[in-house]
Amino acid sequence: MSVFRYFADIPLAFDNLRAQKTRTVLTALGIVFGVGSVIGMLAIGAGAREESLSFIERLGVRNVLVESIPSASREEMQQRRRASPGLTERDVRILEANIESLELLSPRRTLHPARVLPKPSQAIPNMYGVRPSYATIHNLRVAEGRFFSEHENLESTPVCVLGDRVKSSLLGYGPGATGKYIKVNDTWLQVVGVLSPQVSEGKGASGQGDDRNQLIYIPFNTFQYRFWDLSSFMKDEIDGIDLRLKPGADSVKAAEVVTAILNSTHRNVEDFTVMIPAALLAQQQKTQTIFTYVMVAIAAISLLVGGIGIMNIVLATVMERTREIGIRRATGARRGDIVRQFLSESVLISVGGGIAGIGFGLSLSWLIAHTAEWKTIVTPASVIIAFSVSVAVGVVFGIYPAMKAARIDPIEALRYE
Repeated sequence: MSVFRYFADIPLAFDNLRAQKTRTVLTALGIVFGVGSVIGMLAIGAGAREESLSFIERLGVRNVLVESIPSASREEMQQRRRASPGLTERDVRILEANIESLELLSPRRTLHPARVLPKPSQAIPNMYGVRPSYATIHNLRVAEGRFFSEHENLESTPVCVLGDRVKSSLLGYGPGATGKYIKVNDTWLQVVGVLSPQVSEGKGASGQGDDRNQLIYIPFNTFQYRFWDLSSFMKDEIDGIDLRLKPGADSVKAAEVVTAILNSTHRNVEDFTVMIPAALLAQQQKTQTIFTYVMVAIAAISLLVGGIGIMNIVLATVMERTREIGIRRATGARRGDIVRQFLSESVLISVGGGIAGIGFGLSLSWLIAHTAEWKTIVTPASVIIAFSVSVAVGVVFGIYPAMKAARIDPIEALRYE
């Protein structure tokens, strides 16, 4: 029966709030901003989490990535070469022979061409020389044609695979790119495949820092025998080595073995880095969880401020309506009826503010996504949590004023002016 009594008090509570429209709206604004902030912060956190997880998945949780560290000057390069040859094909052969859990491996060389034909409509794309296994290691998907084969790599065949953006920049947006030719520096390459659009990678995030959509891939041996990098005197023989481990292999231990082998061949010169996406994934999840908690805590302060506003306004309302309370008590109303009356008003404010806050939160998430270009994801759980907390705030911060109103002595209330 008590539940029905609360519903019976709602029309009266609504009329009382409507009589003070400006005060009610200003009080509800704290809840609106609080709920909207919570939804917005959770949306940013969810979007960032999905971006980081998908990025690390693209790197491959079974991968170990070795990257050459470029020299900052000619003097630094000369100093290094006195002890270390840098990353070389010898390192590739040693790793292939000594990593028991190795499933696939691809060395990588990079080149920024001086010229490309047809003339690109955007910036000149970079070129990667890799083995065919590179596509499997990095989960590259082919939209048209195929990736080059091991036979083409062994024969140094002049073929290439284009990133999605390179294809449109060089050959236009229409289909049928396979079979056509492009010229990189002085070498003609036949296009055998076009990749599906890839999510862009941040600079240094994978040790490569290039947009996969803006790359030309050619066989590693083709790069070795048909291209000359004029800046090679400032670089190692190869720019990176990407390894994929067998299922169930311990990537951390494998990375320790890779590091130990390269330290031996490089005589402990720190001219390379070894990155483990699996370890990066665990660290990223931990960091993202802390980040989300901090953002939600900051947003929750707005809800706390809104709750204090509700308590303040209901206390003021109790003082203004003391005589009304006395009349109700004198005509038979019990303390529980008074509590329900004022508690219903505070809950109505929080519910109304929560509903408006959901709309504000959705708008805020959309605005952040389009202006700051951050991915945001509004989940049903975040909406439910934010709304539930707003209702709880109305109940918690409305109890004290309601109890205070119920404790007013009816006789004193009737004398109150």
